[in-house]
Amino acid sequence: METGRRERKKQQTRQAISDVATTLFLERGFDAVTVAEVARAADVAVQTVFNHFPAKEDLFFDEPGWWMGPARAVREAPPGADPVNVLEAAYLSETRERFEVGHLATWKQFVRTIEGSPALLARRRLNAAEMETSLAEALDERNPWQLRNRLIAAQFAAAQKVLEEQLMRLLPDEASADQVRQAQAELERAITEVFGVLRHGLALPAATA
Repeated sequence: METGRRERKKQQTRQAISDVATTLFLERGFDAVTVAEVARAADVAVQTVFNHFPAKEDLFFDEPGWWMGPARAVREAPPGADPVNVLEAAYLSETRERFEVGHLATWKQFVRTIEGSPALLARRRLNAAEMETSLAEALDERNPWQLRNRLIAAQFAAAQKVLEEQLMRLLPDEASADQVRQAQAELERAITEVFGVLRHGLALPAATA
């Protein structure tokens, strides 16, 4: 019982630090904010911040779902499930969840904060590479077609990039609730289209001489 309370308290502290850090980073830019400032704003010691977040970049990228989620979805799918269908369903589910909690309303700020920081750009590239590698490994566990698995992983990474860029176009600055809902509907149509192209491309027969 006591262990459960300690874990809840630990998670609450971690979330509070993350929320404060995100607000500061979006307002002032990642490089302009120090870990010490985050600690002061969250009313914790600097060491407490590092206990929860080993590096400053971890304060910003505090949602491993987008780069570890695809591999997890493949591993948890029933035997024989089509991997592209699994990835589409997982991507759509995560997108809807992010809209519901309000994360995508600040998507443009989030992306611009990344683009304004060499450290965040480097970490994002590292996360994207980790996502592609972990997805290919998860696909390898289900079938022996390693080249095809790497192609699926690479194309999923490309599809995610295309859809994120589409969301940047769909969302206006300072989007209202109605505009966010409209963007969600249009993004879901884009998800269907992009994964349809991916599915069709992977199903094409080899060219004959």
